[in-house]
Amino acid sequence: MTKTLESVKTRKEESFEHINEPKLKFMEKLSYGFGDFGNGLMFDLGMIFLLKFYTDVLGISSVYGGIIFLVAKLFDAFVDTGVGTYVDSRTKIGKLGKFKPFILYGTVPLAILTTVSFLSPDFSDTGKVIWAFATYLIFNVAYSFVNIPYGSLSASMTLNSDDRTQLSVFRNFGSQSALFVTGISLIPLVKHFDNPAIGYPVVVGALSAAGVIFHLLCVRGVKERHVIIREKKEGEHGVGRKAFMNLVKNGPFAVLATYTLLTITAMFLKQSTQLYYFQYILGKETLVGFVSLVNFIVLIPALFLTTQLSKKYGKKTTALIGVAGFIVFEILNFFLSGDNVTLFLTLNALSSFFFVIPNTVTWAFIADVVEYGQWKSGVRTEGIIYSSYSFTRKVSQALAGFIPGIMLAVIGYQPNQQQTESTLEGLRGIYFLLPAGLCLVALLLFLFLYKLTDKRHKQIVSELALRDELH
Repeated sequence: MTKTLESVKTRKEESFEHINEPKLKFMEKLSYGFGDFGNGLMFDLGMIFLLKFYTDVLGISSVYGGIIFLVAKLFDAFVDTGVGTYVDSRTKIGKLGKFKPFILYGTVPLAILTTVSFLSPDFSDTGKVIWAFATYLIFNVAYSFVNIPYGSLSASMTLNSDDRTQLSVFRNFGSQSALFVTGISLIPLVKHFDNPAIGYPVVVGALSAAGVIFHLLCVRGVKERHVIIREKKEGEHGVGRKAFMNLVKNGPFAVLATYTLLTITAMFLKQSTQLYYFQYILGKETLVGFVSLVNFIVLIPALFLTTQLSKKYGKKTTALIGVAGFIVFEILNFFLSGDNVTLFLTLNALSSFFFVIPNTVTWAFIADVVEYGQWKSGVRTEGIIYSSYSFTRKVSQALAGFIPGIMLAVIGYQPNQQQTESTLEGLRGIYFLLPAGLCLVALLLFLFLYKLTDKRHKQIVSELALRDELH
């Protein structure tokens, strides 16, 4: 009997040691990053350029543009949870896996709907608002069917903390690369067309087609290793409800979601207002391309620093360092740069450098929360957890689209005209101080309330292995 117990213990320990070894090769991590590059070539277009497209090309007011973002994103947040529930409730999984089929079959419809969002039909004012709302709503639904499974995919690829940090690094590299490509190319390419109403859909269509290619490279290059398929029991009901009740009890998830709500709102606020800032305060609308280039240049050292800090201090401390640096340089930029382009670019580069850090490790946090939820409830639900986390991000995006639209109206913004001094000062506050303030609240929240450190996560994975709940 004793020999049998020792044998079981040895097997479990060997299993845990295997789990704790980094296993992912460079090409698989790069392929995973390709997925978010493909996402960004479509999604970034909607978040960064659509509001200005609505106000300056389609010809609807900034208030209606903000409302469209708010309503569509809030609706989409609920779509995310539905998609996550559906992904986790599937009992028949094919050879392609649990998550990859959604990316494979969803990418082409997403590319088409991204392009359609940038069409500007000659409708009445009311018709234009309805058109913008309908196309943006459908675009976001299509994005959910690709992005929720993509985000859930990392938890199934590896259980190792270092590997997950690396996946986050490659994912953020893909995301930031897409920001760079769209930022440096879209406006200059559109300006080659005499009519921006034609230029926008043509350029957006080309970028979306490239996104499809990178989605396919992702599907081909990654492998799902730790997929737990739920067996449906006869007479079973309310599985999704039980999963959400378990999620409510997941303390680290609640803190992470709130922290994300604040930091992502800050990030998208800057992205939504930067075109206005460049045009009316710095007098250089095409500066978005150069800023994208600078942000891409600082990306590589920031990702390297993220990896080193995470190994030495853990993911939580690493994220806090990044958020703190972002706050400091946003405040300095507000008080010091004015219309000095060189000083603005310098401080903005440092701000972007630090903000790469928390945006990178965020994806490793959510993978850790999956194991925490499984450890606490006995049920592994990557799809529901990630979709609920995505719900938070969609609310952030809704706020980041709504707030600028409303604030532009409040400060007296008039499209394609010289702005008043009070309007320019208000624009500077929206661009610098509001994101910094949101991040300060996030920093304090995460510092004092987030308890799922790397050390604690390793203990949880060890217990799950001994309970034979990891496959």
